[in-house]
Amino acid sequence: MNAIRMDKQVTAGLDIVALRRDSLQEYFITAVPRGNESPDSLFCRVGEAIRSLSGPAEIVSAESLGVSGSHGAAKQMQHSMADGQGLPIGWVESSRASNLYGVHVWAVSGGHVKRLRHGGRIVGSLFEDQHARYCRVVGLLPSNASHPRADQAADIFRQMEGLLQEAEMEFLDVFRTWFYNDDILGWYRDFNAVRTQFFRERGVQTGLLPASTGIDGRNGAGAALTAALMAVRPRGSGVTVSEVFSPLQPPAPSYGSSFSRAVEVEMPDHRRLYVSGTASIDADGKTVFVGDPAAQVRRTMEVVQAILESRHMGWPDVVRSIAYFKQPEDAALFGRCLEDAAIPRFPAIVLGNGICRDDLLFEIEVDAIKPCGK
Repeated sequence: MNAIRMDKQVTAGLDIVALRRDSLQEYFITAVPRGNESPDSLFCRVGEAIRSLSGPAEIVSAESLGVSGSHGAAKQMQHSMADGQGLPIGWVESSRASNLYGVHVWAVSGGHVKRLRHGGRIVGSLFEDQHARYCRVVGLLPSNASHPRADQAADIFRQMEGLLQEAEMEFLDVFRTWFYNDDILGWYRDFNAVRTQFFRERGVQTGLLPASTGIDGRNGAGAALTAALMAVRPRGSGVTVSEVFSPLQPPAPSYGSSFSRAVEVEMPDHRRLYVSGTASIDADGKTVFVGDPAAQVRRTMEVVQAILESRHMGWPDVVRSIAYFKQPEDAALFGRCLEDAAIPRFPAIVLGNGICRDDLLFEIEVDAIKPCGK
C-alpha cells in the first residue's frame, strides 16, 4: 500500500489541508475574511497560498461563496489564483451581512488536470491517479435564464450529463451534487420533481443517490440556479462508492428529496466521506426546535457527528465545510456551539443563505478524509 499522510496548516483566516500520497498530492484550501477584510485582499491571500504549494499545484476547482462573479474583485481572483489563466470557478451570491463570505479551492500536484468547457466557459476539471478518474464541475448555469425555472433545472441536468460523457463517465458515476437555487422556497418542490424524473430516467433512483446540498443562492446571470458535481470512475476493483445512512435522520427520499444523507468513497489507502447539507430534522423528517436557531445548530451538529462516528471519523478529519444561516445575525452561534460542545476547530466557511424549508434556520455540509489504518 502506498504511503499516505495528511498535513494541516492553520493561520488566521486560512486553512490548508494536504493529502500526500506517493502518486498525487491534494490540497484543500479554505479562506475566510479576517475581520472586515475585503474580497480583493482575501483573493490575494488565496493566490499566495496556492503559489506556495509544492508541485507546482493545479487548481481543480474554486468556489467563491458570498461574492458575485460580477464583483470588481472577480478579475482580481482570476489573476491572483491562477496567474490570469482560466479556471473552473463557481460564484454564489448570498447576504454579505457581517462580512460572511469565503473561498474554497481544491488543487492537485503530481498529475495532469484537463479542463472541461461548456458555453465558452471553463466549468470543470478531470484528473486521474492509479485508482480512479475524477471529475469536478462547478458554476454550471442554464443556457437561457428567461425560461421557466423547472426548464432551467432540466437544462442543468442535461449539461451535467454532456460534460460527464466528455469525461467518459455517466451520471451513475456522480456521488456529490450542489444546487444553489435562487428563491429556493418558491420552487423547491418543482426542482425536486425535475431531479427525481431525471434520476428515474437514468437509473440513478434505483442505484446510488448522490449526496447533495440544495440551498438558496443567487448568481450574476440572473438564472434560476447554479450547480456543481463530483464524479469518480474506478480504474480497478480497489475503489467502492456507497451510501451512508444517518443514525438520527430518515433517508431523504422518504419525504420526496432524491439524495443520500452521505456518501463514502473508499480507496485502497484512504476513505472520503461527503455529508449532504444537514439541518435540524428529526427521525420522522420533521423540523425540530422551530424558532430556536441555537438549538437547531446544536441538533444539526449532533446529527453530523453521528454520521462521522458511524464511519469511525471525527471533526479532526474534516477537510472542508460550509455552514449556512438563514439569518446572518445568527452566525455567531456557530462558534459558540462548537465551543460549548467541545468540537475542535475545523475548516469552515459561514454564510448567510436561505434554507429549503421556511422553518429551518441552519444547515451544514461536511467533507472528511481518513487514511486507512488510522
